[in-house]
Amino acid sequence: MRIRELPADERPASRITRHGPDVLSDAELLALVSGQHDLEICTQCLRDYQGWVGLLRADIRAVAASIGTPRKAASLKAALEIGRRLAIAGYHDRFQVKSPADVAKLFMIEMMALDQEELWVAALDTKNRLIKVSKVYRGSVNTAMIRVGEVFKEALRVNATSIIVAHNHPTSDPTPSPEDILVTRQIVEAGKLLDCECLDHLVIAGGRYVSLRERGLGFPG
Repeated sequence: MRIRELPADERPASRITRHGPDVLSDAELLALVSGQHDLEICTQCLRDYQGWVGLLRADIRAVAASIGTPRKAASLKAALEIGRRLAIAGYHDRFQVKSPADVAKLFMIEMMALDQEELWVAALDTKNRLIKVSKVYRGSVNTAMIRVGEVFKEALRVNATSIIVAHNHPTSDPTPSPEDILVTRQIVEAGKLLDCECLDHLVIAGGRYVSLRERGLGFPG
């Protein structure tokens, strides 16, 4: 059904004004942010991309073909990016990391749209406050490709005393691979030499994470 065929007081713009955004369906929200007035097209688009995360990850040209026009796709991508930035707004400089879950939430937001493996590093000060998050590597995380010195390069530049490393699995399975464990062991050993401790290595996938330290993988017992 097209939005203009609905009674005026049942249209998404009217309902959001009177009742707030939480009363709208995903298809109605998509219609508002993209300018696509056919709710069936919006519903099918969400189904095709398996929801908002899939749309965030998808190529904008493919989204344009699904939603109607490049302009509609651009509006949608802008709205999704605003949502992503809003979600990480609380992770300001000097945010204190008290557990793996604290920084895992940040990494999950940052990495949920990635279609390849990337390795990121959170640099922390003496009180485990966040100094900086930097992307170190893009591609398969393995010992043949990763130069451990690069993992610590930015952290040492900002005088960090410790780091937390994270990388994503583009699949929905965050189970660490043998290669992940070997890389972790090398990073931990390098941190001892550089006087910049690796506190944890997180594997992110499917809205979940695994802490290698919590599982005793790659860290000394």
